[in-house]
Amino acid sequence: MLTFNKLVRDKIPSIIEASGEKSEFTILDEKTFIRELKKKLQEEVNEYLASSTKEAATEELADILEVIHSLAKTHQVTIDQVEQVRQKKYEKRGGFEGRCFLVSKE
Repeated sequence: MLTFNKLVRDKIPSIIEASGEKSEFTILDEKTFIRELKKKLQEEVNEYLASSTKEAATEELADILEVIHSLAKTHQVTIDQVEQVRQKKYEKRGGFEGRCFLVSKE
């Protein structure tokens, strides 16, 4: 049996069972869930950084966004609230469209 010890999407147990394989799952408490979501975010970011095609990058960005949605819920905020904060920061400080790279400052 392979050992994974990682957070997976909700339908993975059913998918594994439907394939005829056996697996073991547990339900995490809130504190452990948040810790594992943070680890999952890092995993997905690393996979995005390693992606080399538009399709792979899009898949990994979607995975990152799914984790962000779940993290928002754990902090008892909606994704719309997160978006509002993002928009306010954008209005105040801008985005990254200009590709501005700070070299130094005195």
